[in-house]
Amino acid sequence: MHRRITGKLVIATHNPGKLAEMKELLAPYGIEAVSAGELGLPEPDETGNDFRSNAAIKAIAAAQATKLPSFADDSGIVVDALDGAPGIYSARWAGPTKDFTAAMTRIERLLQERGATTPDKRKAHFVSALCVAWPDDHLEEVEARVDGTLVWPPRGTAGFGYDPMFLPNGHDRTFGEMTSVEKHGLPPLGLGLSHRARAFVKLAEICLEPR
Repeated sequence: MHRRITGKLVIATHNPGKLAEMKELLAPYGIEAVSAGELGLPEPDETGNDFRSNAAIKAIAAAQATKLPSFADDSGIVVDALDGAPGIYSARWAGPTKDFTAAMTRIERLLQERGATTPDKRKAHFVSALCVAWPDDHLEEVEARVDGTLVWPPRGTAGFGYDPMFLPNGHDRTFGEMTSVEKHGLPPLGLGLSHRARAFVKLAEICLEPR
């Protein structure tokens, strides 16, 4: 059986961009959220071989440390012409300083080396796996994706990570050019466009009740 989230929730992230998005998504549900970073929790080693298992590792570690329900996301960009890279290593490609400009430049260099210069050869998708873990080991897990094309040079300064080079299908602006409401706002304000918003809609159906 699915379990509802009530009371206080730990958001198992140290990423400020991801934290801001998660708090905005949770706001309509009246959930009091605190981040793992704010609590000074260490970041667990992400040893899973897919997004779902890494999300679970982070959520379970925070739940066990705080004895509170904990919510984690593992997400990344999957580039077809790069055989699925960087995938689960998306954050690691940015290095310890989280230099996503360097990471995007690396992707572009690799695409150029493979002759992926036209839109049909630059397909990619973002994946978001969400997991909520309780201290008694109960888990709720969902996953979603959004498809698009990689552009160069990057466009826009909104969002975070690889957003400025990702053009979602059916749109003429990158995630980096969209407001937070446009990118991940839920109806009626937004379209629930992003991978994280789409995964969150699935999670909300089984775990959350609007105020």
